[in-house]
Amino acid sequence: MAKYGRKAQQKVKRAMHERKHGTLRSGRSGKRVTSRKQAIAIGLSEARRAGGKVPRRRSRSRSKSRSRSSHASR
Repeated sequence: MAKYGRKAQQKVKRAMHERKHGTLRSGRSGKRVTSRKQAIAIGLSEARRAGGKVPRRRSRSRSKSRSRSSHASR
């Protein structure tokens, strides 16, 4: 089964297109986005809000605690 739906594909495609032309802006600050990764993140975020099939975001706290515990065991 596919992880990402059609809506996610369309939103990311549009975000990448805007980034390429220099018209993609980030959230509140409105700064121009030049990073490819950030453009993909914006597209996926928009797809989530539009109700598209996109996996859930990874929580930041979980990844931090996991890395700490692995260092502690060494």
